[in-house]
Amino acid sequence: YQAKMDFALKLGYAGDQIQAVLNKLGADALINDVLAELVRLGNKSESEGQSSTSSTASTLVPRGPCPKEIASPELSLEDEVVDNSDNLRPIVIDGSNVAMSHGNKEGFSCRGIQLAVDWFLEKGHKDITVFVPAWRKEQSRPDAPITDQEILRKLEKEKILVFTPSRRVQGRRVVCYDDRFIVKLAFDSDGIIVSNDNYRDLQNEKPEWKKFIEERLLMYSFVNDKFMPPDDPLGRHGPSLENFLRKRPVIPEHKKQPCPYGKKCTYGHKCKYYHPERANQPQRSVADELRISAKL
Repeated sequence: YQAKMDFALKLGYAGDQIQAVLNKLGADALINDVLAELVRLGNKSESEGQSSTSSTASTLVPRGPCPKEIASPELSLEDEVVDNSDNLRPIVIDGSNVAMSHGNKEGFSCRGIQLAVDWFLEKGHKDITVFVPAWRKEQSRPDAPITDQEILRKLEKEKILVFTPSRRVQGRRVVCYDDRFIVKLAFDSDGIIVSNDNYRDLQNEKPEWKKFIEERLLMYSFVNDKFMPPDDPLGRHGPSLENFLRKRPVIPEHKKQPCPYGKKCTYGHKCKYYHPERANQPQRSVADELRISAKL
């Protein structure tokens, strides 16, 4: 009886609630049955509390056709800021990576760059920069085929595309490292890097670049002629694509389904639901927590 009482107390349940469950099930009840009954009672009390608060709140809702007053502050804020280009981060596109990806690694497809630029323009972005090595202006060769080359000139006139410098020395081409241009500009402008490259060599150069690339790299896919970045650029518990592209988040994150057991969940880091209380904490299982507390 005392062992079951101590175990449930460590999980955060109230003493009188534990005693009521043990008196109901008996001292010989299995610990799993005791926990199941405690969870059931906790959910019941929470649902009753929510229903009582919702019933009291319903009496305070004003009547009348006032959609602006009834709308939530998040929605009104979204209407104000969603189309404001000042709230959108600068976009820096790895032109070589995008063009080769659209060309299925067989050729340099300039149309892929245009598709990516059009996608961000439709989203309202004004500050877009594409970096492409200057030698891509040369005529297409069998060993380095390039298609729709006129797109590069058009984007350069629109001040969207920038050619990284290159020159020939004694018949040998000397090329500047375009990846360093991309990461440096994105870091200085606090923007987003659009590429499927992880820039591991540049991550090792500066620790601040490593953190920036991990948090601001937007990967993508091409489905025929459709440019498709992921809806969850930083993973399933990270920000949505819309908030990832903004300086200040606007749309609240409702995609995360909270765990029905809340703080009393015994699955620890293996729980598939979202725990807001564990957002900035190392996720440990209950067994690990008990071992650590026993050592202390």
